[in-house]
Amino acid sequence: MIRLRAHHLLCMLTYVGRGYNPAFIANFDKLIERLAQGEKILLVEGPDDICHPLLATDDQHCLHASVLKRDKQAAAALSEVLGCIVAPNTCLTLNPEQFDLMRTAFAQGASRAACSGCEWSDLCTSVACSGFANTKLGKR
Repeated sequence: MIRLRAHHLLCMLTYVGRGYNPAFIANFDKLIERLAQGEKILLVEGPDDICHPLLATDDQHCLHASVLKRDKQAAAALSEVLGCIVAPNTCLTLNPEQFDLMRTAFAQGASRAACSGCEWSDLCTSVACSGFANTKLGKR
């Protein structure tokens, strides 16, 4: 089971293999492969499996209040998009149709409030505008 915080459900949609450092990228690549195979997700509060490589560095933004706020905004938006509860301690198994719903909402801006102030927002906007071309999760 993959442990994810809510806003990383958005990040995975636009992940094209870029990140904070090589360890972060290698870890995210492995997690994306597992997600693409349909592995279950356990939603968590605070640092998750994607954050893991950053916890041993000086860049521990995973613990900042702004990131916790981002999680709450993403959870609220995705609960509406997916029609289910998206909150800590919830398990999800996402299927291709749900990924498509999430991509559509993301591209239309319906789930982007959580992206406000994120340093990756411009890249993610570009990826969404390209129809999510070259994303590691890919369209099925």
